[in-house]
Amino acid sequence: MEAYTDFASVYDQFMDETPYEQWCQNILAVLREYDIQNGLILELGCGTGSMTELLAENGYDMIGIDYSQDMLNIALDKREQSGHQDILYLNQDMREFELYGTVGAVVSVCDSLNYLLEDEDVVTCFKLVNNYLDPKGIFFFDFNTRYKYEEVIGDTVIAENREECSFIWENFYDEEERINEYDLTIFVKEAQASGEELFRRFQETHYQKGYELEDMKRFLKEAGMEFIRAYDADTLQEVTDTSERIYCIAQEQGK
Repeated sequence: MEAYTDFASVYDQFMDETPYEQWCQNILAVLREYDIQNGLILELGCGTGSMTELLAENGYDMIGIDYSQDMLNIALDKREQSGHQDILYLNQDMREFELYGTVGAVVSVCDSLNYLLEDEDVVTCFKLVNNYLDPKGIFFFDFNTRYKYEEVIGDTVIAENREECSFIWENFYDEEERINEYDLTIFVKEAQASGEELFRRFQETHYQKGYELEDMKRFLKEAGMEFIRAYDADTLQEVTDTSERIYCIAQEQGK
């Protein structure tokens, strides 16, 4: 699993069109459906805390876990600015995370689970989720599909140029392993003591694995959880062969 390091400093700038507000409403609808109106919620792969903050604004007591301390440092800055001082951020691996008690729900969005490259790692994570959920607690998560990597972003180059920063995102998809390698080259404008403005260049490589809905159903079953339903995260309709991101809802079924 790769951790965001240098990229963390510009992550929010490049993700500014991500529909976090809509995603939050999708999560809230499910939580309310299962009468989870308040209480303690865990976000796995919370990143810079954008979703964590939104859920806190809606009255939930939040815990955010992420593998990257650099991302969490930005989340901590957001917490300071928002005043949501009760948010607890933990620098932990989702395959090994530990809590002091159980939570009413666990959420994980923005394809955080795709960073788990081995089936066993996903099962391990799901077992921990089941262990730390309240009885009949809800697990809401998304994942990028195999179709998305194979047909949409695999072996493509994406570039974006902005005033303060720019990036080149090169994808290399291994069809046999179902793993997408993406190499990020970032250029960030920095002011110098001399008054000059120069661009600093840095690179990161990340890996994500494409999964299918049947994979997730199997992992949930192995982890002792009950699969409830799944739907297309973009259309909120039934999953199709061309769904790129899928929402899954599962429920705790005993420890």
